[in-house]
Amino acid sequence: MKRLASLKTLWQRRPWWSRPGQDVELQALLDGADPQAPQAVRHLWLIRLLGWVRRAEPRYGTRTLVSTLAQDPVRRARVVSMLASIWRDGDVAALLADFGFSPRTSFLNELGERLRRRVLPLSPDTDDLGTLFNLLFDDPADAQWLADLDEPTLNAIGELWADAMRELDPERCNGAACPLGWREPFHDAMLYLATQIRAAGFSPAFRSRMGVRVDVDFDTKMARAEGRSNEASARHAFRHLSQTTERVHELALAHAQEAGPDAPPSAALLHEAQYLRALLDTCANAARGLHGHLEEHGISMDLVFQIDQLCERCRRMERLLEAVLSPKPGPVLRRFLIELLQVSEERRSVRALFTQHYSMLARKVAERSAETGEHYITRTRAEYRQMLRSAAGGGAVMAVTTFMKFVMLGLGLSPFWSGMAAGFNYATSFVVVQWLHFTVATKQPAMTAPAMAAKLEDTRSEAGVESFVDEVAHLVRSQVAGIVGNLMVVTPLVLLAQLAAWWALGAPLISEAEAHYVFKSMTLLGPSLWYAAFTGVLLFSSSIIAGWVENWFVLHRLDSALRWNPRIRARLGAHRAARWAVWWRENISGLAANISLGFMLGVVPVVASFLGLPLDIRHVTLSAGQTAAAAATLGWDVIHNPQLWWCVAAVPLTGMLNVGVSFALALRVAVRSRGVRLVDRARLWQAIRRRMWRHPLSFLLPPRSSS
Repeated sequence: MKRLASLKTLWQRRPWWSRPGQDVELQALLDGADPQAPQAVRHLWLIRLLGWVRRAEPRYGTRTLVSTLAQDPVRRARVVSMLASIWRDGDVAALLADFGFSPRTSFLNELGERLRRRVLPLSPDTDDLGTLFNLLFDDPADAQWLADLDEPTLNAIGELWADAMRELDPERCNGAACPLGWREPFHDAMLYLATQIRAAGFSPAFRSRMGVRVDVDFDTKMARAEGRSNEASARHAFRHLSQTTERVHELALAHAQEAGPDAPPSAALLHEAQYLRALLDTCANAARGLHGHLEEHGISMDLVFQIDQLCERCRRMERLLEAVLSPKPGPVLRRFLIELLQVSEERRSVRALFTQHYSMLARKVAERSAETGEHYITRTRAEYRQMLRSAAGGGAVMAVTTFMKFVMLGLGLSPFWSGMAAGFNYATSFVVVQWLHFTVATKQPAMTAPAMAAKLEDTRSEAGVESFVDEVAHLVRSQVAGIVGNLMVVTPLVLLAQLAAWWALGAPLISEAEAHYVFKSMTLLGPSLWYAAFTGVLLFSSSIIAGWVENWFVLHRLDSALRWNPRIRARLGAHRAARWAVWWRENISGLAANISLGFMLGVVPVVASFLGLPLDIRHVTLSAGQTAAAAATLGWDVIHNPQLWWCVAAVPLTGMLNVGVSFALALRVAVRSRGVRLVDRARLWQAIRRRMWRHPLSFLLPPRSSS
């Protein structure tokens, strides 16, 4: 009865998904372990064994596996030989040192590698233990499973691995037992990492930006290792990293020969290890310090990627050093394995790569746009009136652009050259608006959103939230002033030009066929709103291009080249070269935004039409001008034509979508670049809705108290 009760208790402890057939399957898998089998077969056996553990519920499956091996020495010996044969064909040190790192220090190469891993299957017939690791642990839940393992099971797995490594010792150490045992590949991995860190630290990209040159003697090194001095330089740290790593290995080897591989580390070894940690901290801090240089002198994505790789290698070395020095390495090795699993999961994600390495560029683009966007935000009545005058000037220029568009269409060019001509027309108009210090309303939001996001430094206090809402009110008023200023000038000027043409030439500037086409294409009953939203995307894209071009200009120090290049100075003269350098530095962002926007508005619809995509542009100022021109062509009777009023109704909605989509996308980039939490974003939207309910006019007109 007691035996039946114990069996019943054991059965109740087994998970509901456990079945006797699974134990039979496990025994068959263990019996199939053949150390003499081809490499691919052995790797497949290990993959199937790990798959059985997952199917049996990982924790229960792992306990069942280790208990089965503990009760059957023959099967255990076969499994140990199988593991040893797998390690024999691979390089464990390379797995520890290289797994998770890109073989080439380039952002685009890493992007291509991740895309390849997502698309192409991996082969188990490989000498690369990193590839085998990815095949073994391809489930995102593996890290949690390893973290939940109990101590006895973890120790049993560690004993299996240690026995497999001991079986390899005679082959790896010329027929003699390795004093360091399983720690030997860890020391090799640290040496590989130290060499890579040193090479990165002395690369031209790092040397030219660190600019630190201080050398110290041995006594100062020891003082820094004890935490009494911070005078050791980055160059010194990179220079001595490899030899210090080798010294740690030599001390560990000598101590293992005297006291055994599992003896506590000696005082000399701990002292040298402490100094190695200090060097690693110095190298990592020197690399992180380059971010400040990049913030000031332009962002290089490849250099950001190299900085992150160097810092992660320093961190990997610290983890390996902790493992070889720990008297109880089991928990340390488990944490290290979990980190490898997390790295493996991250390297499968293309989105994580962009999120990690484009955050700095996004912030810098947002900040550069914010500098320009401040000029488009009005806070007082005087600034509001100035915005109306500036927008009126922009409307006058856009009136000319409207008629030039009809001229371009009348040339009868092929679609591509027609789009290029329209793009040249738009780009020229936008540049003229910039040079005359006028304003086109729809160009504001992509610049003003980053300026507004710059106010998000304090979103957790009520005062910070209210300050942000004030900025939103200022911004909306500025957008309204810009659109009103554009429309109140472009429409009358187009009508006057048409009336002047009737009086002087006896005919309007555009034909009736063109006028009817305008009514047909601009009507609210068609896809105009969809096209207006797409135009907002192009407006946002132009601001991103502007920020990227300015960052590229600053990164390559072209303003300095314009000022100091001998040939340019000889051609222009010193004073003129200096003025040109300043002018280009101040205007490169605006020129890039205006020219890119103009050609996108002209060429993108042509390309979309070629691809069969339902995309076109609807710009609020141009739409108003074209509608006015068409109405003037058809005469006074047009006021009875419902098509006119459908086009008129589409104009304000077009403006809202132009501004709204562009602003929303720019604000999203700016907010993400500043790491604003989701909770804080919700509080901000709630505060904005509360202000709109209580003081709606504050979003349209400046307060009377402002001057």
